[in-house]
Amino acid sequence: MAELSTNVRERLDGWLQDPAIDEATKQELKQLENNPVELEDRFYRDLEFGTGGLRGVIGAGSNRMNRYTVARATQGFAEYILQSHGGQEGKPSVVIAHDCRHFSPEFALEAAQVLAGNGIVAKLFPSLRPTPQLSYTVRELAATGGIVVTASHNPPEYNGYKVYNAFGGQLVPHEAEQVIANIREVTSFGGIKRLSREEAEQQGMLVWLGEAEDEAFAETVAATSVNRELMAAGTAKDLVVVFTPLHGTGNLPVRRVLDKIGFTQVHIVKEQELPDGNFSTVKSPNPEEREAFTMAIELGKQVGADILIGTDPDADRMGAVVRATNGEYEILTGNQSGVILVHYVLGQLKEAGKFPENGAVVKTIVTSEMGATIARHYGATVFNTLTGFKYIGEKMNQFDETGEHTYLFGYEESYGYLAGNYARDKDAIVAASLICEAAAYYKRQGKTLIDVLEELYAQFGYYRESLASRTLKGKDGVAKIGALMEDFRSNPPQQIAGSEVKEVLDYSLGLDGLPKENVLKFMLADGSWFCLRPSGTEPKIKCYFAVCGESNEDAKARLKRLEEEVLARIDA
Repeated sequence: MAELSTNVRERLDGWLQDPAIDEATKQELKQLENNPVELEDRFYRDLEFGTGGLRGVIGAGSNRMNRYTVARATQGFAEYILQSHGGQEGKPSVVIAHDCRHFSPEFALEAAQVLAGNGIVAKLFPSLRPTPQLSYTVRELAATGGIVVTASHNPPEYNGYKVYNAFGGQLVPHEAEQVIANIREVTSFGGIKRLSREEAEQQGMLVWLGEAEDEAFAETVAATSVNRELMAAGTAKDLVVVFTPLHGTGNLPVRRVLDKIGFTQVHIVKEQELPDGNFSTVKSPNPEEREAFTMAIELGKQVGADILIGTDPDADRMGAVVRATNGEYEILTGNQSGVILVHYVLGQLKEAGKFPENGAVVKTIVTSEMGATIARHYGATVFNTLTGFKYIGEKMNQFDETGEHTYLFGYEESYGYLAGNYARDKDAIVAASLICEAAAYYKRQGKTLIDVLEELYAQFGYYRESLASRTLKGKDGVAKIGALMEDFRSNPPQQIAGSEVKEVLDYSLGLDGLPKENVLKFMLADGSWFCLRPSGTEPKIKCYFAVCGESNEDAKARLKRLEEEVLARIDA
């Protein structure tokens, strides 16, 4: 076999000699004996927990998603569950859901069997369900934790594994660190405790969920409507909607909730309706990208749709495209949808006399300040968190514990939104229903959501934001991303885009009481900012840009110059 580094050779030999690993997996690895680059990438590390748990390319190896890495992670999570459940009555339980990706059902069942082997009741959905439903069901069933098998909007060759605490939120760092420590103790796959499916079912350690949980979730989401009576009275029926689930889990839940609220003119993109782990009609199943809406726009033109909505494979992100007054379809950015939803939800609560004195809106540090400005206008307190909805969920828990604030809305620029206190993760289903509700409400006034945005810009300022990413794969890519961050940290720009850099926020130091994270944010004297952040789930460095101009033209020009100058340094 080709020359490999000592570390990789030891890991590879460990897999090839482990009696707990099946022969098909070993053969897959032996067939790579003349491909040292591939073997290095598969074994140079264990697949790590990032902002979304495990996520990686499917295949054999310690740095890949497979039943063994899933089983090992689950053994570590089981130990954590048993440690945290100590002294409580009854058996601990974990709810498990999965999306439409390759091997998602198998990985979900593997996790259930390992939990059962550890004396933890696994409550498993038999077919694909949205991630936010998992979060809700953990809370509703008072489970000890949750697992969802998904890689969100990553390419088809990926899968992932996210773990949740008893609050229904993804594990935050101090929790994840305990799980990671437990995982490291699992040095042999033969040491993983596991029951067969039949044994788990017979012993009552594997319980199947279904229609009752689906209906409870749908009704709870529908109840977050801020104008349900008005919608039911006919306002919703006037709106023409096109919806694409992009081959994922959102198809039935979104349609079910829209129907409950009163939307009757909902057209589905048939080519993208059914689950497909290859996502064969799109380059990427990501509602952040206009290309994902190509078929939806074609259908929208045919049926005269007012709004197009799309959800990603696990239905925790929602993107919207709106027909403007000129008849053209304009895609909303995640920040723009967030601004509309903050304005609509808070405005309607205010108008109905239901706005609490201690209302709060939570957003991430890379999300536009426009939504925060609008929230404060309505009287809400605004909180910032690190990137990742788990931090927004953690803030919601703090509100529940102290009673000092009432959660109204939370969002992040990456198309994640949550209204209501029923979950601790972003929910594309509630976001889809509320943005359709807003579109119907304003349509009654003769306005499109683009018109509403223009009014908000005129009132609060012409905010513009963008995101650029640079993908750097493999072991070398990780090193390059680290070097880029260190370069900007040790040698920050003094001036950029014609404005002085007045402050550098290094979140690796633990600023504002937030956990330490490798993120740099540069605040400019003219109110603009840019932020550099390595992705926790993909081999990327993400670059966020934000400006506030005196007009649309001014804002666009400022944003373009800021992007060009920052990216020129990164690409150099």
